[in-house]
Amino acid sequence: ALWTVRAVLAEDTAWAGAGHEVAWGQLPAAARPVRTPPAATAVPRRGEGNVILLGPGTFDATTGTLGYLDGVLLRGPRLEVWRAPTDNDEAAPRQPGRSPAAEWRRLGLHRMRHRVDAVETLADALIVRTRVAAAGAEPALRTVYRWTARRELLRLEVSVEPEGDWPAPLPRLGVRMAVCGSVGHAEWFGGGPGEGYPDTLAAARVGRWSMPVDAMQTPYVRPQENGARPGVRWAQLSRTDGSGIRIEGDPDFYLTARRWPVEELDAARHTTDLSPGELVWLHLDHAQHGIGSQSCGPGVLPRYRLEVAPARFAFTFSSLR
Repeated sequence: ALWTVRAVLAEDTAWAGAGHEVAWGQLPAAARPVRTPPAATAVPRRGEGNVILLGPGTFDATTGTLGYLDGVLLRGPRLEVWRAPTDNDEAAPRQPGRSPAAEWRRLGLHRMRHRVDAVETLADALIVRTRVAAAGAEPALRTVYRWTARRELLRLEVSVEPEGDWPAPLPRLGVRMAVCGSVGHAEWFGGGPGEGYPDTLAAARVGRWSMPVDAMQTPYVRPQENGARPGVRWAQLSRTDGSGIRIEGDPDFYLTARRWPVEELDAARHTTDLSPGELVWLHLDHAQHGIGSQSCGPGVLPRYRLEVAPARFAFTFSSLR
């Protein structure tokens, strides 16, 4: 629970009317309750064709990839560390060629390969072991996806262990997935209504927000990473009839939703280069690198850098009916 304190004008002025909000702030009203993961009661089993069934999920038995959630078509989720570099990521006026984006590209973070090492079915879980790395590169992220379920819920626990030497921070750390484009309305409890990143959170007020996916983009002059909603406890993506999916984070996460994948956003030079596709692409980020001000000033402050380190995070998925 949070206290929201607002300062508003008591009467009309020459520059704004009575009730105009001058400032606001939020303070915790009570300790947040500890989240208890849902008990795993479903047993993985082989279905017709090359699939594994677990609770409401249908998985590819070869890759361990989730394909359907209670009949809702999905792609992913899988680990994602790349973001379309911002103007600040690209700029380093005092050190040409040493911008964060240049370092990320040298590491190959824009071309990561996902090698599946094992797909294991246990009594109460589906385990997918992968190695995520750029082709021919030594640094890697050993990533384990642990899926558990009960009849109506599907839980994903992600464990990430770095390998090798990582000389630069990551742009982001989380998972990305795609859902049918008809799931075009977003509702969430977390920061909003606009975007917020680790060092730009001051304008993101925690609350319950709702808007079309198409309204979640920040229209920067040059297309780049944008639109993350911070501190999201849960989010719902729905169709006009109310059906869709619900996602709960453990812990909170950054939610980004758009109608083009990050590769197309990265390649675009003008907003007219971006064409909505048939899917809605979701980023559920455990962490983000800060934005900084390197195009005209200092880079990201140390406390907002996303240094490479072991990480654990989880999401619970369910369908809306």
